[in-house]
Amino acid sequence: MTQEETQSMQNILRQNHDIFAWTHSDMKGIHPSIASHKLNIFLTARPVRQKIRCFHPDRQKVIRNEIDKLLEADSSGSFPLPRIDQIVDSTSGQGMISFLDAFSGYHQIPMSPDDEEKTAFITPHDLYCYKVMPFGLKNAGATYQRLMTKIFKPLIGHTVEVYIDDIVVKSKTREQHVLHLQEVFHFLGKYGMKLNPSKCAFGVSAGKFLGFMVSQRGIEVSPDQVKAVMETPPPRNRKELQCLTGKLVALGRFIARFTDDCDPSSWQYEKLEHTDGWTVAKTLSKRSSIILRNHPS
Repeated sequence: MTQEETQSMQNILRQNHDIFAWTHSDMKGIHPSIASHKLNIFLTARPVRQKIRCFHPDRQKVIRNEIDKLLEADSSGSFPLPRIDQIVDSTSGQGMISFLDAFSGYHQIPMSPDDEEKTAFITPHDLYCYKVMPFGLKNAGATYQRLMTKIFKPLIGHTVEVYIDDIVVKSKTREQHVLHLQEVFHFLGKYGMKLNPSKCAFGVSAGKFLGFMVSQRGIEVSPDQVKAVMETPPPRNRKELQCLTGKLVALGRFIARFTDDCDPSSWQYEKLEHTDGWTVAKTLSKRSSIILRNHPS
């Protein structure tokens, strides 16, 4: 940025200092009338009061089992998530972009008072429950996306793209970007959402968004994605093969004639119970690593 552009950016950040949180005490949270997280618990499910458990070597398994019981009783409160490929495509080719990160974003959303006790957990000291939305609940991501869509509805698809807690502000020209940021700050202040200044990047020409490198030149594969595939050992079971398939599909768009050399869609999972099937899968896995090694991003 030029000195004048840098000065304009600094001015707008100073003018909107109240939308940033430096500590948890600065984070007042979203008002319940705007958004709160509700557990869509089946009517037949009821909280069970239990005594405190001893902390033995298998305590994590016991805790996990109790969480699974809650998740099984919670019907999915779904909300449509944007297509990652579409919002990444729309973010590339911009003159200037800013990446925003909320300060403990999930914890800015309150739990519905009726559902707080359903998140209760026992410690050696007391019985506690969440008053804000924790990570890990089945429909927590949907609640967060619903709030973000509500906050930025007039801007999404134009100057803002949001995927759950990933927010990017985009502008064709550097001159427009300060104005677009001001609009975003206005809506953040209106709804009480606080940003984490240490994790935001303002007025940059390129950056990582949803695992991809976006810039004015377009979209590039992230070195981390290539590294993840290169370091993945040959699959030993169906689940590991499906995981590898997902990684390869994400990279396929960046490599010319990739499917001619290694087409994950041709890997037939139902035939992998046989030794020959696993031999083929491992061969394809090795071939994919060779292709990536010969096709730098």
